[in-house]
Amino acid sequence: MDDLRKSRTAGIAAFTLIELLTVIGVLTAILIPAIGATQQSAQKAKCASNLRQIGQAISLFAMNNNGYFPLSTHTAPNIDESWIYTIAPYLGEVDEVRICPADPQGPERLELNLTSYVLNEFVVVPNMAPFCQMRTDSYTNLWRLQNPALTMVAFIASDSMPLGDHSDHTHSRGWGNWNRVIADIQPNRFGSERSDGLGGSSNFLFADGHVDTIEAEALHQKILSGNNPADPVNL
Repeated sequence: MDDLRKSRTAGIAAFTLIELLTVIGVLTAILIPAIGATQQSAQKAKCASNLRQIGQAISLFAMNNNGYFPLSTHTAPNIDESWIYTIAPYLGEVDEVRICPADPQGPERLELNLTSYVLNEFVVVPNMAPFCQMRTDSYTNLWRLQNPALTMVAFIASDSMPLGDHSDHTHSRGWGNWNRVIADIQPNRFGSERSDGLGGSSNFLFADGHVDTIEAEALHQKILSGNNPADPVNL
């Protein structure tokens, strides 16, 4: 009788262990993607918060500088005069804000005093006419923008952008094709690892201070249609 009971108990234990391992396998398959999605959602939210703080700091800077946006390294001679540092007095802690948590090159950018975010060339690089005269289509003054809520100010930097002194702004006047876009920004920072910049979305800061998440494909379609989304005149 005892032998029979032991045999039945062993059979139940073995069956229960197999079931347990099966359940663990199923739960692992379910939880790992969920954990990854949760982490990405948190990174996107922190990135959006960074951009909102940058937007507020830019507005305060402009208020104290006759409406003008800060300079990029296109004009400023040194990296410590880049826009991210000239707005630093208006930020709580610049090192906590200048790096996107989803940036794979974040630690390097932090070490090199760079930023994960790049400003739109249209708003930080004056469009010069011959003889160094500023053209009327320069949008470097926040107060003179016709559509601040539609004017893109800051993007997440492309993974392929060189980590140098001129990596704090885009070259968006040349965004005539998609390859030029993804050389400057990472439009699929969240939700995709495709090298062509598609399949995901990214955060964008606008001149009125709001941050929007835009699908890479939507940006791609604008470029294909000949509409440069960074150009304030095309809004």
